[in-house]
Amino acid sequence: MEDDNDEKINKGQQINVELSDDVAEGVYSNLAMIAHSQSEFVIDFIRLMPGVPKAKVKSRVIITPDHAKRLLAALKDNIEKYEHSFGKIENGQSTPQFPLNFGGTLGEA
Repeated sequence: MEDDNDEKINKGQQINVELSDDVAEGVYSNLAMIAHSQSEFVIDFIRLMPGVPKAKVKSRVIITPDHAKRLLAALKDNIEKYEHSFGKIENGQSTPQFPLNFGGTLGEA
């Protein structure tokens, strides 16, 4: 069953999206962790810094399973378009391996 918003979007009607200055700046993340329950997916966007053993969740997004599936399709489409324009993304590991020092030496105080 589609809700009214989905029906309007599917029929080509425009939707106004407001983007505040704070949100427009974005949040840098180099790691994402995903968990789910029967009714929702929780995506934590994390910033992992070199030499710091504790990573911080910078943003959390909670979506329905239906929207998670749409996000997956949108990401797939955008990755294909990106690779068509800029070349294949080589580092597509299923499980990222982040050394705490990002491959360099650990700093000492």
